[in-house]
Amino acid sequence: MANKRTLSRREFMKLWAAAAAGITVMPGFTLDSSHFPQPMKRRFGKTNFDVTTFGLGGQASLQWTPEDVNPIEIILKAFELKVNYFDTSNVYGPSQENFGKAFRKLNLIPGTSHYNENLRSSIFLTTKSMIRWAKGGYPEIENVRNSSQAEPGGGAVADLKRSLSQLFGDGKGNYPEGAYVDMIMIHNLTTFEEIDVVYKGLEGPLDIDDNFGALIALRDFRDGTNITGMNPKHEKLIRHLGFSGHFSAPAMMEMIQRDRYDLLDGMLVSINVNDRRYLNMQYNVIPVAQEKDIGIVGMKVFADGTMYGKHAGWSNRPDHVIRNVGTNEIPSKPLVEYALTTRGLDTLIIGIGHVDENPLKCQLVQNFYAAQIEEDALTESERRDLERIGLRARDGETNYFQLPDSGLTAPRYPEVVKDGPLRLTWHTSYAGNEPISHYEVIEDGTVIEKLVHKPQVSLDKPFECMSVKAGHSYKIAAVDMAGRRAISEVITV
Repeated sequence: MANKRTLSRREFMKLWAAAAAGITVMPGFTLDSSHFPQPMKRRFGKTNFDVTTFGLGGQASLQWTPEDVNPIEIILKAFELKVNYFDTSNVYGPSQENFGKAFRKLNLIPGTSHYNENLRSSIFLTTKSMIRWAKGGYPEIENVRNSSQAEPGGGAVADLKRSLSQLFGDGKGNYPEGAYVDMIMIHNLTTFEEIDVVYKGLEGPLDIDDNFGALIALRDFRDGTNITGMNPKHEKLIRHLGFSGHFSAPAMMEMIQRDRYDLLDGMLVSINVNDRRYLNMQYNVIPVAQEKDIGIVGMKVFADGTMYGKHAGWSNRPDHVIRNVGTNEIPSKPLVEYALTTRGLDTLIIGIGHVDENPLKCQLVQNFYAAQIEEDALTESERRDLERIGLRARDGETNYFQLPDSGLTAPRYPEVVKDGPLRLTWHTSYAGNEPISHYEVIEDGTVIEKLVHKPQVSLDKPFECMSVKAGHSYKIAAVDMAGRRAISEVITV
């Protein structure tokens, strides 16, 4: 076998597994990225873009850079492996500036003589803003944090322009014509109050002399319109809008359900082997996003390093960056495989601590190859087996960024609607550690109808039962796949 022959994916992964186990592949043969075929890709929702299953996260050494690590080498290595999804944020310190330095080496700066427009169009670049308001942050909204780099009066639009300046411009507010990000996400949505802010100006009247939410302003910079008065040059600086969340699946579900304007094309969500131990994402918000054809990006596959000994809290300095490639007790490969076999996930971003010339010691290479897996490659039983690995770290209590499990909840906001035909309506239950199977309508103690559970994609479209009659009392039960039931309050017609 010639040293540079391109292998099939099956050949490569078989040889890679042998090499990782310390087995000599064959004399004189060294595995590297030149042998690998095109990396695996998945359709990224309705964006009309196919993303690699591994995406480069913008944190770890791109943000909290140890003295002996060159963050630019990490980015260039990802390009060498043909990774095409890249993540960063306004709150990731120097991350965007590090991408900007790498982009200059790769000729990705519009307007320069060697600008590689084909390479730029082949990648999907996402940045994020922590600001919920278009024109600035309002501290009276609990848990709403401004960008750590935002100047007074800055808002989500200022964050967008700051991103473009750091990624493609001079880092001082200027960016070249033709610069754009593929997506900007409203980052780390946690509460329903934040969602009220984000949708202000879309829901209800828009007063351009007052402040309004981030979404309506960012839409102007997606479409080249100036409805808000914030885009007088009619610039198109964004291709897509999205949001992210770590903590509250219910809040993230409402973010989608309130999108009557078809604005949201992408979602970034925490997912790992301990997800089901918390108010999980995989049975709650992920199915809703999938039903709306929103591209889904996973994160926190290693619980921000907590799986590998870091304190259970947000990283904030270089020594918090994890630089090993898993451990014997908790190997990294099955953790990556679990995330990417979560139904609905399109890609997984992982922050990288270091790269190494030896691919078996290189965190980026190892995680990249672990991500070469089909969504349906594992059975549900095999996924449950992988969940046991998560118990080895802090007894499974790693996901400090996620709401605690509250079990299956009863159907929400049940009511009898009397305008038009008499009917009983309710909003979705929240799943516990098993998916919801169906709902039962109980009349005077007897089940009279069963409705299959489907993801509720709009607050305007609750579940409903038409088989109700005046003079009777009703309850609604949610039933999960384990047969557990959660029953609503009594409603008398």
